[in-house]
Amino acid sequence: MLWTRWLVLLLCWWGAVSATTTAENGQYELAQQGESRAEPHRQRSPPPVEPLDFGFVPAAVYDTHAYYEPGAIGILFHMVHAFLYAVQPNSFPKDLIVKVIQQNMGGIKFHEWRKPDNVVLLLEGSYYELGFLVCATIGVLFVVLVPLVGMCFCVCRCCENCGGEMHQRQRKNADCRRGFFTATLIATTTFIILGVLVAYAANYNMSSHIKNTRRLINTNIRDLKTFANNTPAQIEYMTAQYTTAKNKVLSELDNIGPLLGGRIHSQLEKEVVPSLDTALRMAGAMRETKEALESVSSSLQVLQEGTDQLKDSLSTERASLSNTLSDPACTNGAVSPSCNAIRSSLFQLGINADFSKLPDVDYALENVNTVLKTDLSNIIQKGYSSFNDTPRLVKEQTKNIVAGVKGMLDKIGSEINGFTKMFPVEASLANFTIFLNQGQKNIESYFAQIDQLDFYRWIGCVAVLCTVVLILSFNILGLLCGTCGYDKQATPTTRGCLSNTGGNLLMAGVGFSFIFAWALMAIVTALFLIGGNVEKLLCEPLASRQLFQIIDTPFLVHPAKKNFLPGMLFQNPNIDLTLGSMYRECYDNNGLYHALQLETMFNINSFLNRTVYNKDLAKVFDSVEVDLQDISLLEQAGRDNLINFANTGIGIIDYEAYLAEVNKGITLVDLLTFAADLEGQADQLPRGALENALKGHASSIRQIHRELVVPMEQAMSTLNQSIKLLQKTSSDLPVKVTNILSALDASEYLITNNASHVVKQETKNYVQSLVGYFKQYTNWVHDSLIAEVAQCKPISNIVDSMEIVACSFIADSVNTFWLGLGLSSILLLPSIIISIKLAKYYRRMDTEDVFEDSSPYSDTLFRFPRASAPSICVDC
Repeated sequence: MLWTRWLVLLLCWWGAVSATTTAENGQYELAQQGESRAEPHRQRSPPPVEPLDFGFVPAAVYDTHAYYEPGAIGILFHMVHAFLYAVQPNSFPKDLIVKVIQQNMGGIKFHEWRKPDNVVLLLEGSYYELGFLVCATIGVLFVVLVPLVGMCFCVCRCCENCGGEMHQRQRKNADCRRGFFTATLIATTTFIILGVLVAYAANYNMSSHIKNTRRLINTNIRDLKTFANNTPAQIEYMTAQYTTAKNKVLSELDNIGPLLGGRIHSQLEKEVVPSLDTALRMAGAMRETKEALESVSSSLQVLQEGTDQLKDSLSTERASLSNTLSDPACTNGAVSPSCNAIRSSLFQLGINADFSKLPDVDYALENVNTVLKTDLSNIIQKGYSSFNDTPRLVKEQTKNIVAGVKGMLDKIGSEINGFTKMFPVEASLANFTIFLNQGQKNIESYFAQIDQLDFYRWIGCVAVLCTVVLILSFNILGLLCGTCGYDKQATPTTRGCLSNTGGNLLMAGVGFSFIFAWALMAIVTALFLIGGNVEKLLCEPLASRQLFQIIDTPFLVHPAKKNFLPGMLFQNPNIDLTLGSMYRECYDNNGLYHALQLETMFNINSFLNRTVYNKDLAKVFDSVEVDLQDISLLEQAGRDNLINFANTGIGIIDYEAYLAEVNKGITLVDLLTFAADLEGQADQLPRGALENALKGHASSIRQIHRELVVPMEQAMSTLNQSIKLLQKTSSDLPVKVTNILSALDASEYLITNNASHVVKQETKNYVQSLVGYFKQYTNWVHDSLIAEVAQCKPISNIVDSMEIVACSFIADSVNTFWLGLGLSSILLLPSIIISIKLAKYYRRMDTEDVFEDSSPYSDTLFRFPRASAPSICVDC
């Protein structure tokens, strides 16, 4: 058992590694959860952990297929099972067997059978075995009575009784009786033949399958070797996969700046970036203000100059038009109303908006130009750059911590490798392989003896069947000779030799039946008791796994030992390990680690404190501190620039005066409309010089509109837009600047004084991501140990192979053998009776009934038989 202990220690080590990482991870998570409860409002879910690919553990391929299909003979097996169920319909007596074992732990003492408890158990066992006892009693009676009856029958016939008298009385239905006895004997013989064939088939099935047992033994041993040879490679592969998790963690540590610093940056940017964006927008507003002021200044100049030119042009055109209306043609009665109407509208050719009274914006523009000499956008970009430099700061400030963590990871890897070398795995498995080879040689050395014993068994069974065949031979030959040699015309004393020989063969069969029937029934009874109980008490409960329930019964073998299997394997009966659970796990081809529950055997706290999730590593990560005080979002020059912008004077500009003039029309009337009306009036006049003059004035007015009014309207539109933009920008400008500076101060205060919490929170999330990689490894190790490492299918295959050999190959064949032999043995009784009855009709009698006439009439009612000896047959 030394190799089994080494194997158990090996798998327990891997159980320790898996449980170590899992338990420490649980401790670390509990600690982190305690911290997270302090400020739940700042808690956020950690980023998802990238899944790692550990590959697949090298799988072992097992050759044994522990499955048996009996084929056609399975019908006979089902018949035997049905017969045994009829004999013993009771369920498996699990509780009874447990009581017997528990009450007789020190061994069965026959002098204690009179105790009440033992008497009760004996009665319960007798009740369970009632069917077998009844059948066994019948068999014993058969064994005892058949030879006694045969002896008495023989003596009785020697005294010419019991049919021993060689005289046959004449009967009218003699032919009918002979035919009935012949048919009955043929049927009985046929069934006896079937019984012999069934028994021979069972005998042959056992011999053929015993030879196949070698294949099962060899494949099971080969599977155990595969198990032993693959386990070191599987363990080595699992150990090597620690490097996968370690390399991933090292990669994360090398990128701690972008990862941890990026997370810190992303948390702080929610407060910092909006304030910088607001300041940057204000810098853009400064440039827009300058452009708007410049636009106002230029537009105002254009409007003032245009107003003077337009005023002069309109005055000249108005005077010229007035002179034209002074023409004598306008005094004509038909033309006079039109001229008067035109004359009355001349006052509309005048200026409406007066831009000369609007103040200029040169002072504000000069102040804004002075403010823009400082590049506020560049200063704000420096603030962006300083804040975005957080990953570099994190990397620089955690350089020593990362180096320390790398050293710890290397140490953990060395400890794991060192721990694997503490157990002589290869030597133990090599010894196990040597043990298997030696065991295989020892088993193979018995193959010849097993074949020889099986040959003797086969010969013995054939010999037993030959006794039945001998009896069958006499019956069949007797039937053939008697039937073929029977002559209806011959009297009982004159029957032929062939008929007489048939009768003698039938009597010989009767004699051999009395000689062998009781011995055959003794064999059947013994095999029935043994094979039947093996089937009901071993094979059936083994197939339904009820037998495991008996072995797994708590405190079965000792009052102080709870479980039998762990007590035998690990000397610790308190482990909750049962044979049934172990078989199920191995049947599902799971790992031996999970099947034997090896995780309950070792205290791994000491290993936990020195490996993956130790306190030293947690302290190192807890000591991570990132100083962000060097980050400056806005220099003092930028602050002064914002304040100066608020004091440029754009807020004191009289925007209402500007908007009031802009909203007025440039002229009192739309010149194009006035020119169109003027042309309309001219068209109503008679053709002549006056008409042409008026149309010329309309054309001049359109030219004035095109050359002077249109450019002024464009300048007024630009002025309107610029004034509205300046009015919007200047609205509460000092308050806006103050808010920007306050937001920047708050962001800098957050970075300088409150960033430690963000650093701790993101460091915890970062550590959790690193822990997640190790957790993946430990979970993968745990799952692999359960399902892939040291798969114990060979163990369940051994149990299944033993069940196949013991039950399917041997027990079912033995039970089928006694079923066929028992059928033949029982049918020998009616065969004896029928053969005796039938032999009377075939054997030559010594005397016969002779009928004599007692009257001159030949009426048979008056004929009386008398015995008469036959004449001597010279031919016979």
